[in-house]
Amino acid sequence: MDDLLQRIARDRDPLAFQDLFRLYGPRIKSMMMRQGADSAAAEDIAQETLFAVWRKAHLFVAQKGSIATWIYTIARNLRIDRLRRHAAYQDLPEEIESVPSEEDLPDESLNREQERERIRGAIEVLPPEQYEVVHLSYIEGLSHNEIAGVIGAPLGTVKSRMRLAYEKIRETLGEEI
Repeated sequence: MDDLLQRIARDRDPLAFQDLFRLYGPRIKSMMMRQGADSAAAEDIAQETLFAVWRKAHLFVAQKGSIATWIYTIARNLRIDRLRRHAAYQDLPEEIESVPSEEDLPDESLNREQERERIRGAIEVLPPEQYEVVHLSYIEGLSHNEIAGVIGAPLGTVKSRMRLAYEKIRETLGEEI
């Protein structure tokens, strides 16, 4: 093997190149096909690889690795280059239906979160008795009658506190909510 490569590098020996081609051509093609290349592309890469070996045989350094490793590395790099040259984007087939995402757009999500924070802030500055009824109603999910039972106040008082809380929240938030 070393002799073949030395003859190519030193003498540009076509017979040595033929022997190297017969030995590595099918192996490189097989490797490329295992990596997903079709037969024609694998054949092209094998030929490009061995042509590169013909041109760069004088650059091979035995201390860095075997001839086979060097040749397979050239083939792998050529395949990567070929994949990079081809467009990464491909149109979808027409039979695939376009379905919009159900996720919110980032700006909508951010706006919604900022609105929640403003509402939380407006609720947190309510007087304690109003905060309590709003919390029990909207966070705990209790009805007005249940709130009246929990806080030990008449139903009318619960409704009054709720109305006052709405007014203060509306004042704090303005017309936006």
